[in-house]
Amino acid sequence: MSEKIFVDWDADTTANWGNEIVQIGHRLHQSPLFTDEALAKLIETYPREHYDLHTMTVAESGHHAESWREGDLGTSSGMEVLNAIKSGNIWLNLRKVMLVSEPYRALLEQIFSEVEGNIPGLKTFKHNFGILMSSPTAQVFYHSDIPGQSLWQIRGRKRVFVYPIEAPFITPEAIEKIILNEADEQDMPYSPWFDEQATIFDLEAGQMLHWPLNGPHRVVNLDCFNISVTTEHWSPEIRASYACHYANGILRRHGVANPVHQTSGPV
Repeated sequence: MSEKIFVDWDADTTANWGNEIVQIGHRLHQSPLFTDEALAKLIETYPREHYDLHTMTVAESGHHAESWREGDLGTSSGMEVLNAIKSGNIWLNLRKVMLVSEPYRALLEQIFSEVEGNIPGLKTFKHNFGILMSSPTAQVFYHSDIPGQSLWQIRGRKRVFVYPIEAPFITPEAIEKIILNEADEQDMPYSPWFDEQATIFDLEAGQMLHWPLNGPHRVVNLDCFNISVTTEHWSPEIRASYACHYANGILRRHGVANPVHQTSGPV
């Protein structure tokens, strides 16, 4: 983009990045890369190994993670796929878009160039870019991500629940199982009362959320078709946390009780 992507980054954003939940304005939704025509064209050439297509049970008061069913785009045109998403209980995730399309790769580079330019000393790597297209009232169920994670709203509105990074919402054991490939990100236990302790945002086009590392969260679309972008990143600090969780998981499986999650200090 010729203009800066972030519109209201300030000193508080810099201080809170990675430590607190950050909500900030952006211009991604103004890019022609996210029109129906551009997305339909992208869908029609998207490699099968880089997308996930799911349908689910939609219930306003329910959290039915077990209802997710995987599908395939088959020979549908891009516009047919978009129209189906607009009218059905469908969630399409185009993963690793930066490997598939050069314009989106350039956009990803600009995002993290601006992030690093705003935070002295921050160095990020292994950037990832996904595009989510989902039906009205579709959900992304309770889970935690391993890399640094941001959610950018492009079109529509969604309700985002971000939970405390402490038991019972998340435990070191749960993170270790994900890192050791013993569990999926969405295998984490969830109870409806968790929502009482969540910080809740109604995210609109032009808004982005970034939360502290491994923060549990879930997302419910409001009554409209949604397009969102997810970005992921690593940093030396995130890599150190990952390595510590990995080592603690191995130690725990060899009989060490309650290993400490410490990413600095003497070896």
